[in-house]
Amino acid sequence: MAAVFLSLLDSQIVATALPRMVGDLGGIDQFAWVTTGYLIGGSATVPVFGKLGDLFGRKRVFMASLVVFLAGSALCGLAQTMAWLITFRIVQGIGSGGLFICVLALLGEMFSPREGARYYGWFSLTFGAASLAGPALGGVLTELVGWRWVFFVNLPIGVAVLAVVSSTLHLPAQRRKVHIDYAGIVLLVAAIVALNLLTGWAGATYAWDSPVTLGLAAGSVLAVALFVLSQRRAADPVVPLRLFANRNFTIVVALGFIAGFVGLGLVNYLVLWLQTVLGLDAQQSGYVLTAMMLGVVLSSWLTTKIIGRTGSYRWFPVLSMAAFAVAAALFTTAGPRTGIALTVGYVLLFGVAAGLNSQSLSLAARSIASRQDIGAVQGTATLMRQLGTGLGVSSFAALMTARLGAGLQQRFGGQSDAGLDRNGSLSPETLGRLSDSLRSELAAAYADSLHAVFYAVIPIVLIGLVTALFLQDAPLSDGQSQSRGQSRSQSPSRGSAEPDQPTAPAAAADRGES
Repeated sequence: MAAVFLSLLDSQIVATALPRMVGDLGGIDQFAWVTTGYLIGGSATVPVFGKLGDLFGRKRVFMASLVVFLAGSALCGLAQTMAWLITFRIVQGIGSGGLFICVLALLGEMFSPREGARYYGWFSLTFGAASLAGPALGGVLTELVGWRWVFFVNLPIGVAVLAVVSSTLHLPAQRRKVHIDYAGIVLLVAAIVALNLLTGWAGATYAWDSPVTLGLAAGSVLAVALFVLSQRRAADPVVPLRLFANRNFTIVVALGFIAGFVGLGLVNYLVLWLQTVLGLDAQQSGYVLTAMMLGVVLSSWLTTKIIGRTGSYRWFPVLSMAAFAVAAALFTTAGPRTGIALTVGYVLLFGVAAGLNSQSLSLAARSIASRQDIGAVQGTATLMRQLGTGLGVSSFAALMTARLGAGLQQRFGGQSDAGLDRNGSLSPETLGRLSDSLRSELAAAYADSLHAVFYAVIPIVLIGLVTALFLQDAPLSDGQSQSRGQSRSQSPSRGSAEPDQPTAPAAAADRGES
């Protein structure tokens, strides 16, 4: 949980500081890639770290991931250009992907699905602590000591996590022989990068019919096709295709993709709304985003409580998609004159929508998996959610940038005495120095471009709503898992690969020890 806090705190704390980074380093057209690069690194490595944990032991992979994450954090804080910042965010994302999947796999391995709901509740509370602290802390650090400290703050926390993990996490050695699917890894990374570049550049940086756009489209299709073919032939594939024979798994993966696309994919644009449309500074916008994170925490925590008691999860994704649609529709009616109280209500609803699906989909995925498939199921589900987030950020960025450029051209003729360029690249401080009339025009231009983003969300989540209606409850077993750390440490002979279900004597012994 300490490592989860570190990883999630970083994703939340950086969002609030992004406008200031753009103001210092330049290039609002590259703004989304600070997040997209992080997500690409995490998405591509989630299934890889899952398999490395099977091969070398999850504690080693866990700690190695943390070291990579901390190295990326330090380099991000030292970056002098947007290009280097994006590069180092990819390094950070690689480490974050390892941390996240190791925690999910450990929870799935140590506890049964019904019992695990309680521990996913702790996961939700940890997420809540990071989410609630992140926006406000990001705003405070940005205002007081500069945006670079949103990265440097990870270092002392990371050292503490390393000390805690190395001294308290005791796991048996893994003895399962795993064949790493190198071809699958390379093709997966190629497909993820090509898809993100395509959605980020098409129609914005490059025309739809340009050689670059057409080449990326062809490359994406080819990489995905070759990846699927490689998974059919690999001895130990990165994404086992047999999992998709289970209808519930396919639905969970699809819903995770949509939830990622409109969930974290929209957070950056909520920050832009607060700072450019409403004119709030970084610290104030951080406080407003705290309301959204409060909604995430409460709905996610209550979801795990209800699932743990009832064993039913199917209606939470339905409610989540419906709430997303309502929140997006409300934002399409908002503008520069929308009051703070009403805006807080909108972002709170958005947070509730995100929280309703976060743990319910994880528990749904866990209910599908046998013990030997825990890593594959969690890795694939997490991969698709993160892939959806990356595509959401880049797709919304392309849409917003195109609309914003057209709006600024219409209002300012491409340039103004205030120093605005056609991409609207300016810092919150510059915004504060504008005359009332110029600031009003700029806020209107941003509001129009962000309205296009919210309009695009509505049909996507309605598709998710229809898909969620087909999700069925699977029985959540409530027996003790034979893989508890204490039981295993007392039974060294059980450190090798075990069958999915314990024998009756072994299960009885575990219950007696518990």
